[in-house]
Amino acid sequence: MELHPGEQIVFEGRPSWRATLSFYLGGLVLAALVGAIAGLADSAVLGSGVGAAVLLVVLVVGFVRRMGARYTISTQRLIIRRGLLSRGVQQTRIERVQNVNTHQSLVERILRVGTVDFDTAGTGDADFRFDGIANPGSVVRAIDVAQRDANQQQLQQPQQPQQPQAEL
Repeated sequence: MELHPGEQIVFEGRPSWRATLSFYLGGLVLAALVGAIAGLADSAVLGSGVGAAVLLVVLVVGFVRRMGARYTISTQRLIIRRGLLSRGVQQTRIERVQNVNTHQSLVERILRVGTVDFDTAGTGDADFRFDGIANPGSVVRAIDVAQRDANQQQLQQPQQPQQPQAEL
């Protein structure tokens, strides 16, 4: 990522490996069920092979989902990059962030992960959030630091005198 002049990274991260645990556990249950059904339908060897194949697919999908997401907070921008082969990028200026909300379900609290949701000016119901973040409070603090830095940079910039407009 290319930084703008004077821009500094305040936070950079990916979803936590703990956030994918529930996905992996669900995949393990699915693999066991599919393997058991295949084993009952034909043989135990086939059931084991099918179950192992389903589990392998779940592990790969979980890893790709986790590694394909990257979250960045700088002193000027908020950026979400998704995808390994194809790429999707969402970004907004830090001064457009109006509210920062965190959410943790009971399981997420136990795993110490959560979701940080950003409300930005003029975007309506845009899906701008960091999912599966370890220690969501640190992201909230990083946004606070970035917004204070952006405000200080604006105050330090000399104001350009406005030229009078000519009458028509």
